[in-house]
Amino acid sequence: MSVHLHMLPPSVNNLSVRVFLRAAGLPFEEENAWGKTRSPEFMAKIPAHLTPAIESSAHPRGAMWESCAIMMYLANAHGLDALYPKDPGRRALVDSANFYLTGTLYPLVARATYPRLGFPCYPGEVAASELTTEEQKAAARAEAEQAIAEPLAVFRDYFIRDGFIGDGDSPSIADIRLAATLEFLAMNDTPLPDWASGYLGRVEAALGAAYSEPAADVRGFVAHVKASA
Repeated sequence: MSVHLHMLPPSVNNLSVRVFLRAAGLPFEEENAWGKTRSPEFMAKIPAHLTPAIESSAHPRGAMWESCAIMMYLANAHGLDALYPKDPGRRALVDSANFYLTGTLYPLVARATYPRLGFPCYPGEVAASELTTEEQKAAARAEAEQAIAEPLAVFRDYFIRDGFIGDGDSPSIADIRLAATLEFLAMNDTPLPDWASGYLGRVEAALGAAYSEPAADVRGFVAHVKASA
């Protein structure tokens, strides 16, 4: 049964699910949701107006959003143990890595990169406030960039070590989510650490075109923004 994916090509959150569907070999179709997420038709199915989002007749609500939740659901539904291991310990590593990424690392990535990418910033953030100066916004962005080093080191030393998250021989859904996130760090002044570049290369080499083909959209967008700066 085919999955209908609503996605935005420049987004690393969306990239995660685009890579997953290809790596999993599941039948799917993609729809660019640019300019559609606030439409009555979209919000009737996906009231959070977020992407990535999937529609599937097998889902109890017919649709869902959030990249990690989508990958977990589809991996469970199709028995994709290589991408989402059933062993409790290995699965705990994958789940913990994904939760740590979405709760700790990604908010810093968003604060460091969204202002330069031209993405809307979250309400309440310095970058979204009209009450702060451009100098204050730039300082806040730089501070977030510097803070990324700590959670990245946690991924290096605890989750990844010398292989993949989940201690398997191939990338898990947590590796897909982290690798996609690392794509946006090209917007930062701080170069990607050598270990992270090597890890990203391992993930892409293991997944092949399933990674590189959709990643080209993100990389092309990032390159365009940097060239226009």
